[in-house]
Amino acid sequence: MKDKFYAYIQNLQDQICAGLEAVEGTAKFREDLWKRPEGGGGRTRVIENGNVFEKGGVNISAVHGKLPETMQKMFGVGEADFFACGLSLVIHPKNPMVPTVHANWRYFEMYDENGNVIEQWFGGGQDLTPYYLFEEDAKHFHQTCKSACDKHNPEFYPKYKKQCDSYFWNAHRNEARGLGGLFFDYCKANEQMSMENWYDFVTEVGNSFLEAYVPIVERRKNLEYTPENRNWQEIRRGRYVEFNLVHDKGTLFGLKTNGRIESILMSLPPHVQWVYDHHPEAGSEEEKLINVLQNPIEWV
Repeated sequence: MKDKFYAYIQNLQDQICAGLEAVEGTAKFREDLWKRPEGGGGRTRVIENGNVFEKGGVNISAVHGKLPETMQKMFGVGEADFFACGLSLVIHPKNPMVPTVHANWRYFEMYDENGNVIEQWFGGGQDLTPYYLFEEDAKHFHQTCKSACDKHNPEFYPKYKKQCDSYFWNAHRNEARGLGGLFFDYCKANEQMSMENWYDFVTEVGNSFLEAYVPIVERRKNLEYTPENRNWQEIRRGRYVEFNLVHDKGTLFGLKTNGRIESILMSLPPHVQWVYDHHPEAGSEEEKLINVLQNPIEWV
């Protein structure tokens, strides 16, 4: 399974980078290969200063070795060997009318002292973080997520949408990071789903990513915007940074397992502001977004 999924995310990285470069038009992804001293490594691809994308990364990694103590405590186990691989992406567009997007699909295994698999699971999801609310974009993104889920189980979309709203929640701000999407973790074999079934589901979601995001970029990338719109985008990006550094499990896992710091922090946008006690104007488009972030809604 680990070889099969790692081959899949290598191929998916190629597809997603090609799809995003086609929308971008000028800038290209640059590639860095890196090795982790304790075992494994990855392939980081970053795009910067484009016409459409100000900064973005589409990264894959496969790491293995002894499970660090902090992770042993998190999983409630003693000493163990592990393998983890995944694709993680974050795209920060230049135009404030185009939403930021994040996605991640991952697989994890743990072994006993004889090298037998004692735990294995999939996780992942994809979510949208706009700066201005276009309801048709939110509906398109969520409908694409729902369609991918419905092919496997009609209960998946409502369940994983709810988990996404709950996970991407900036508790210290009492608001969502964005408009959500899907979030699933610890997807293990059970009576309904084998690991093969979970593989089929996770890859279905992965394959839906470009369909979920690219039409939104195409619709919004040439819209006019003002310095005030850009200002708001940078203030909202500050909330994105807060979530990633305070709450995000993936960032924590990377830091605790001695992952490559440049690849872990590539999710951070290049231009951000923290303005003291900032509140959008009453009745403004900016306030409209905040109202939805404080009270997540059903989009489909």
